[in-house]
Amino acid sequence: MIYFDNAATTLTKPESVYRAIMEALQLAGNATRGTSDYALNASRIIYETRLKLAELFGIKDESRVAFTYNGTESLNLAIQGVFQKGDHVITTVLEHNSILRPLYLLQKQGIIEISFISCNALGVLNYEEVEQKIKSNTAAIICTHASNLTGNVVDIGRIGQLCKAYNLLFILDVAQSAGILPIDVEEACIDILCFTGHKSLYGPQGTGGIYVREGVKIRPLKVGGSGINTYDKEHPGRMPDCLEAGTLNTHGISGLKAGITFILNQGIEQIRLKEQALMRQFYEGIKGIKGVTIYGDFFNFNRVPIVTLNINDIDAARVSDILMEEYGIATRTGGHCAPLLHQTLGTMEQSTVRFSFSYFNTQEEVNIGIQAIRALAEEIVE
Repeated sequence: MIYFDNAATTLTKPESVYRAIMEALQLAGNATRGTSDYALNASRIIYETRLKLAELFGIKDESRVAFTYNGTESLNLAIQGVFQKGDHVITTVLEHNSILRPLYLLQKQGIIEISFISCNALGVLNYEEVEQKIKSNTAAIICTHASNLTGNVVDIGRIGQLCKAYNLLFILDVAQSAGILPIDVEEACIDILCFTGHKSLYGPQGTGGIYVREGVKIRPLKVGGSGINTYDKEHPGRMPDCLEAGTLNTHGISGLKAGITFILNQGIEQIRLKEQALMRQFYEGIKGIKGVTIYGDFFNFNRVPIVTLNINDIDAARVSDILMEEYGIATRTGGHCAPLLHQTLGTMEQSTVRFSFSYFNTQEEVNIGIQAIRALAEEIVE
């Protein structure tokens, strides 16, 4: 099988990730719960992973990073943990349901009101709308760093500066960009950063985390065991303990640490250049094929390695099934959990077929993908 569904989950990981998980399964006990070698091994794994994440994201204090089980939990922590009744929140039509549904929930409960930044036909945000939508009760701007549907990258520096100027929280979802694009929380004025481990950080599923700038308080979603302050009636209030109730996924975090170490050793720039080369190769190979429509802004190749397409008016699910059954190529179809962007692009009924590339894909695989789309398009068009 040729796997082009890396925006959902990277399938091929560095070998070091597999080894780290297996070693942790054998040698890691329960972090902060005891002083045995096994418990200390677990504590060491978790602490060292915080340090790696701090290095990756330009975070000055690693204790501001808390672990979660995925980006969705991180975003729910942020959205359900910082807003007050009467707050106004600005987001965009690019967003994943991991942002939209928690916001809709608070809106339904009468806690917040929401404004949306629109985009053009290429899926590029209309940035001039951002400042226009800021009101006296605006509390935050929350958005993705890169669209999981088009691969377009959001200008977070521009939005971060606006948040700083208007004293707004800047909450950023980096599920599609972490490990591919350079991210510095200080430089981009990011107050809360939400990430998942199982995509371009090469970690296993069940890993993720949240960075919270000093001075920002988040109400926890859950409380319970922490390994410290056992006799207090309230859960510990300091970071990261306040957001880490219960036993962490130490085995998964060990794999995440190995994935981040691989990224830091290889260099984000090298990873980005290779993935963008694969994406460009695929784009150039299919863009002239009759009947193929490609979505997103390809005038700008500062993007994550996603190419999303349709062939004529053929249902995207049928195209994806044929690619899998006849060519052994795994892609992603459906709504991609991005309903507002599909609505904007006019693809709600047909859906789209998404190809997403990884550092571990090859030029040979991309050529097979191009040939499959060409053959499929000729067959369908005829």
